[in-house]
Amino acid sequence: MKTAEEYVASLNARTADERLEALRALIRLHDDGKLARTPSEGYVNNHIHTIYSFSPYSPTAAVYAAWSAGLDTAGIMDHDSVSGAREFIEAGAIARMPVTVGAECRVRTDGTPLFGRRINNPDQISVVYVALHGIPHASLDAADAFFRPCREKRNERNKKMCARINDLVPAEAAIDFERDVLPLSRYDEGGSVTERHILFALTKKLTAAYPDPPALADYLCGPLSLSLPDKLKARLLEADPRYYEYDILGVLKSALVEKIYVDADEECPHITEYIDACRRFGAISAYAYLGDVGESVTGDKKAQRFEDSYLDELFAVLKSLGFDAVTYMPTRNTRAQLDRVMRLCRETGFFEISGEDINSPRQSFVCRALDDPAFSHLKEATYALIGHERAATRDLSDGMFSDKTKAALPDLSDRVKKYAAIGRAE
Repeated sequence: MKTAEEYVASLNARTADERLEALRALIRLHDDGKLARTPSEGYVNNHIHTIYSFSPYSPTAAVYAAWSAGLDTAGIMDHDSVSGAREFIEAGAIARMPVTVGAECRVRTDGTPLFGRRINNPDQISVVYVALHGIPHASLDAADAFFRPCREKRNERNKKMCARINDLVPAEAAIDFERDVLPLSRYDEGGSVTERHILFALTKKLTAAYPDPPALADYLCGPLSLSLPDKLKARLLEADPRYYEYDILGVLKSALVEKIYVDADEECPHITEYIDACRRFGAISAYAYLGDVGESVTGDKKAQRFEDSYLDELFAVLKSLGFDAVTYMPTRNTRAQLDRVMRLCRETGFFEISGEDINSPRQSFVCRALDDPAFSHLKEATYALIGHERAATRDLSDGMFSDKTKAALPDLSDRVKKYAAIGRAE
């Protein structure tokens, strides 16, 4: 019989069947009193990335990490992909943890008042990060078909960024998209290839060329001319073997992307196409609030101004486009920023969704900011999100935001209560 540690390692095995079997074994150990987990304190997280975009966690490993941390619920959120969703759902059932399915993508804004503006994208104006939340399970194939051309077009741009990297680094650190980047992804299984995959491939080449951390830091600050925030540089020199490659990735994400970034265009659906897709799928359309940034949680986003200077106008535009919700991360912004966002959500009738962006082993699955009573509604909203997903999956209703449901329950708080009851029912 394997040890608990061996089963945990198998949570990232190559196949989903192996991963899920390892989780079953771990849950049996817990049920038999041989394995403990952190007691539940009511935490939720709706924004957990997996290996189907970029993350150290398979969908099964993500559920186990959330369960082990004491979370009550967990939500998958990959870029341009729902290919990890079915495994995530099954893992949630094994762990007896309610889960929810989402995906995020970037959309174009031409022809709208948002065009030509810096919105919530650090790398490109006129392009918006958005999410599909509570995707009904019967719509997963349709959602995959929607994202497939996005992934294909994105790879054309990925190859151009690899070429730009190779113009900057020595020959021994050059990366080949097919040989070095694709194998780090699950593209062959419907996963996406992101900038992080490219930078992780570069990380592996740089650690081979400069195995001594101070020498690598000198190269990054010297010949590569990167400006490293003190926090990231300290992590790099610390060279903690558990996080070292991810810390290098954080440095490159913070300081190199602006040198090699190629604008996303054809891979991005128009914002109206995205809204229409959410309606077809029965998913909840959500704008991802970023807000002016000082220092990010992961340390890989530089100080920059985004949508705060015209937030009232932005919310009005989102409402006119047909958005259902706004998603935000309580640990990323100041209380003043979040108070403003919550007020605008109430005034416009937007559903509020919270989730901490998990894509690195350094990050905690627990969002302690949810201890603040001001954010208590975000926990109930998560159960409403799960309830919507279950109801739509079982065809019990037209979904939380259908015209029929709105007519029956005109007040948003009433709709949340109704769906939260469904979300808590199992």
